[in-house]
Amino acid sequence: MNKKGISKFRIDLKPTQILVLGFLFLIIVGAILLNLPIATNDGNSIGFIDALFTSTSAVCVTGLVVVNTLEYWSMFGKIVIIILIQIGGLGFMTFATTFFIIMGRKIRLKERLIIQEALNQYSLSGMVRLTKNVLLGTLLIEGIGAVLLSIRFVPKDGAYGIFKAIFHSISAFCNAGFDIVGDSSLSPFIGDIIINITIMLLIILGGLGFTVWIDILRVLKQKFENKWNLKSTFRKFTLHTKIVLVLTFSLIVIGFVFFFILETTNPDTLGNLSMKNKILGSLFQAVTPRTAGFNTMPLADMTHGSKFMTIILMFIGGSPAGTAGGVKTVTMGVIILTVISGIRGKERTEAFERTIPEDIIKRALAVITIGITVVITVTMILSVTETGSFMDILFESVSAFATVGLTLGLTGSLTTIGKIVICITMFIGRLGPLTMAVALSMRARSKASMKKPDEKVMVG
Repeated sequence: MNKKGISKFRIDLKPTQILVLGFLFLIIVGAILLNLPIATNDGNSIGFIDALFTSTSAVCVTGLVVVNTLEYWSMFGKIVIIILIQIGGLGFMTFATTFFIIMGRKIRLKERLIIQEALNQYSLSGMVRLTKNVLLGTLLIEGIGAVLLSIRFVPKDGAYGIFKAIFHSISAFCNAGFDIVGDSSLSPFIGDIIINITIMLLIILGGLGFTVWIDILRVLKQKFENKWNLKSTFRKFTLHTKIVLVLTFSLIVIGFVFFFILETTNPDTLGNLSMKNKILGSLFQAVTPRTAGFNTMPLADMTHGSKFMTIILMFIGGSPAGTAGGVKTVTMGVIILTVISGIRGKERTEAFERTIPEDIIKRALAVITIGITVVITVTMILSVTETGSFMDILFESVSAFATVGLTLGLTGSLTTIGKIVICITMFIGRLGPLTMAVALSMRARSKASMKKPDEKVMVG
């Protein structure tokens, strides 16, 4: 067969499709390793479906588990899980690029395109440098987090406390929510200031997004050189950073006030605690749905209002180009700004004296629409296959899609079909609904299109 005949069988994958296949390969490898008898404490295989569920949850940095991570998995199993979380949180292309650099291999254009898609960037310039900065910054932050957590874990657990601190630092920064404390997540530490503040800061830093880090460092460097005040410093940020910071701060404050008001008199959650612990518990609950999966209060005992607020925070999630899931803060921000502009009768969507391009608005609308569709579909399927209240099922569906890991207790009783559905949902949520839609679409984008005639329709 000549070269022309062979080329017909060559598969030309798009960057989004390579990302999907890369994560899928990582999940399968993780499932095979976790299915080995050496991965469990009792020496028995967990079964491929449960191994696949755990691997998917780790790679997709979700935190939903069908067994107690502390008690069930051996040290080998825990190490596999934390490696999957680290690779899944930063993206396999980050590690692949680092390996290529170490081996002295040149990063080609196609690999740069995949990195661009993985890190949600609009420009190809500086992809390799960005990858290096992301990896070094991550290791630095996780290292500091592990040192701080060791202050509490080492006196209690000795040398094992070091591993425990590293595990939780990586899990928190990657917004994974896996813990090796017990069957009540971080509830034993609800009043511990060091544990709470460290975990919350790791969650927030991981959820801000790598591009926001770089922009903040750039502006802070200029601030010290030019001695700007706070207002002038904020103006120097990019529009993306401004929206991320404003929405992140706003959602944390709104969530904190909401949970404090609704749970401070609830005897099953915060009602019987001291004022300090009520404040820490409310603040932690405002941070963790974005999208870490740890909890310091019993979620099933929260009021219905708190559960629904948690669902909203989970669905929004963190920010683009970070370790968090959800539809992302900027996506929701663009939609809100567009609605406000429409109410005010403006033709363009504006924020901080800048105009947001129409293609960004369409992308945001597509992400929100696909996200809602996925959640509705999964909720309907689980309503048929699982036994549980509607709130439990909706909570589980949003938690899986937003890769949060919080649950009201449904995960442990999922049927085989339910586990597979949740696995698919976590996978879609980690890659992003729009990325998955583009990856599954085999139609090439047309290079040119003729504008069709305008015709108005009635809306509202």
